[in-house]
Amino acid sequence: MKANKYVFWGMTKSTLIHVFLISVGLTCIFPIFWMIRCAFMTNATVFVDQGLIPHQLNFGNFAIAWTKGNFAVYFLNSVIYTVCVVTGIVFVSSLAAYAFSRLQFPGKNIIFYLFVAAMMIPLPGSFVAMFVLMTKLHLVNTRFGYILCMINVGLSMSILLFKTFFDKMPHELEDAARIDGCGKLGIWWNMAMPFARPAIAVVVIFNSLNVWNEYILATLLFEDSKLMPLQRGLVVFQGANSTDYPVLMAGLTMAAIPIIIVYLIMQKHIVKGLSSGEVLG
Repeated sequence: MKANKYVFWGMTKSTLIHVFLISVGLTCIFPIFWMIRCAFMTNATVFVDQGLIPHQLNFGNFAIAWTKGNFAVYFLNSVIYTVCVVTGIVFVSSLAAYAFSRLQFPGKNIIFYLFVAAMMIPLPGSFVAMFVLMTKLHLVNTRFGYILCMINVGLSMSILLFKTFFDKMPHELEDAARIDGCGKLGIWWNMAMPFARPAIAVVVIFNSLNVWNEYILATLLFEDSKLMPLQRGLVVFQGANSTDYPVLMAGLTMAAIPIIIVYLIMQKHIVKGLSSGEVLG
């Protein structure tokens, strides 16, 4: 009887947990589904058609958003910024984290704690200082200046994630690499980085989200509309199409789909990367 009772309560607990998780998942997915649904409707049917799937699909909203909203330029800018910033963050933060984890040099702990302390500063609070610095360096309204600022924004968290991973890497691997003739950079590239693939996935997805969704810093640094990223274009497009909901939803869908695809590609590494301090590879 006791065994049956434990089995019953175990099944009940498991069912309740799954019901809760499914409800949370549906709560997160439904707004995205509704946005995509409205993007294929017309302004006349968006409030009339109550079905989950529109009776008539209108693909013209995406063409209007792409051309009228100048999304081609904004989209390309966001892709360039995201690729350059994420690549720079992975390169710089992994090198810094490997140095903090494996090398000995004066002031190592103080410098590392300064990076950790920087995570407590709200991002908008650092934008003024970065704007002043970019002005003095004559990098305002340039792609390079914006990329440097965004790399700076993502460094602290990325260094902490990489260092947590590198701290757990066996020293025997480094010794074996040294015997094979690898220097410090060789060990970082051939040993540390392959083991850090789950952590790299976490750094890539988190920073891709930050760069893709950034708006305030772009507004501060850019004056030329041809340099603006997608989120700035969305704000302008929303103001011009605040009553044309399907076209607006089409623009939002085009802005959301790429980052969703990146997440789906790397999602299997997210949990593995966040627990990388305990699990290698």
